[in-house]
Amino acid sequence: MISESNVTLTIALANPDLDAEEQEREARNLLREIKDLDVESAELVAVTEIPEGAKSVGGFLVGVLHTEVSLANFKKLLGFLSDRLGNKTIELEVEANGKKLKVKASSREELAAAIEQAQKFVAGN
Repeated sequence: MISESNVTLTIALANPDLDAEEQEREARNLLREIKDLDVESAELVAVTEIPEGAKSVGGFLVGVLHTEVSLANFKKLLGFLSDRLGNKTIELEVEANGKKLKVKASSREELAAAIEQAQKFVAGN
């Protein structure tokens, strides 16, 4: 049975080697690629609530994307993120059925473990 509830992901790219402008460019490129996938919505996170330590550029949090995807396409999005962001430091926040899971990864192995954890988290709801 396929549930019609959607999964929300917040993806924060955390690359200390890039300045804010470069991180913003990287986030916009990733956003464009995610929009090509079958997602319900994908956007940069507007500065309404700035998490502690976050930087903003042009009214958006630097390097932070927000996307909503159906359960059916959740694995496809995670696979894309694994391929695309395997060697980058990212923070992933997954929200499904009113529960949140936050994971951080800075290597391909950590990202694979984080994605597996996210899949189990969503499947367990």
